[in-house]
Amino acid sequence: MNIGFIGLGAMGGPMASNLLQISNKVYVYDTQREAAAALEEKGAVYCSTLKTLAQHCDYILTSLPNGSIVESVMTGEEGIFSSCAAQTTIIDLSSVAPSTSQKLAKLAQHYQLFYLDAPVSGGVAGAKSGTLTFMIGGNKTVYENARPIFDCLGKTCFHVGDVGAGDAMKIINNLLLGCNMAALSEAFTLGKKCGLDPQMMYDIIKVSSGRSYALEAKTEKFILADQYEGGFSINLQHKDLNLALEAAKDTTTPVPMTSSATQIYEVAKTMEYGTSDISALVKVWSDINQL
Repeated sequence: MNIGFIGLGAMGGPMASNLLQISNKVYVYDTQREAAAALEEKGAVYCSTLKTLAQHCDYILTSLPNGSIVESVMTGEEGIFSSCAAQTTIIDLSSVAPSTSQKLAKLAQHYQLFYLDAPVSGGVAGAKSGTLTFMIGGNKTVYENARPIFDCLGKTCFHVGDVGAGDAMKIINNLLLGCNMAALSEAFTLGKKCGLDPQMMYDIIKVSSGRSYALEAKTEKFILADQYEGGFSINLQHKDLNLALEAAKDTTTPVPMTSSATQIYEVAKTMEYGTSDISALVKVWSDINQL
């Protein structure tokens, strides 16, 4: 099994590394040549062009920042689609709009290629440890044939439905995370203004009905430690909330809480917290309230 991996960032790099456990033919590409250095030392083969990578692979995985980049990689003049052999399977791990994957899957059919959307949850830690959760859209037989790849990279796989369903599920999941974090930051700010101790608030909420993943994952490591580097960035969460708003518009679904939450992430970006973890929303409210 020859596997290609495109996009060697914080998530893609560790995933490509794990694939070396099941294939001694892993071909990698990134616009930043140095991103492949550690993988080459482990046995991966760096390709200088997308076309070269595509010509070598039975399976090609992409982990890219946004839908426009995914489209460019797939459909560019020397992109994946025009360079692959027929029957190659493309697996996009990026967080994009369902409509983007549906459009690309239809075009992939024209080239006699298979296409799955398979966004992930579990963050950088999950990518490194091979414990990601996959939400997969596309033909079930194609998915089953690709199971060795998913089993190498993650511990939980859900076949959600047709192409685009995986993207939709990821959007719903991250909508909840974004709204939960926005609510948590408001709650902690109000609590502090009422004279409550942040550690005490955390100790009580984590054993009460207000507890959430955002509380458990973000409070001790980031908020109480007053450090906000690493983690899941405000920029990425803002992107995902905008994908949710786009899906809501496409389906004429009112999402007032999501709209409100998106606004505070926009404020955070204007205050230059975009690259910080989403827990830095607490800092945004602290700055606004001069705490």
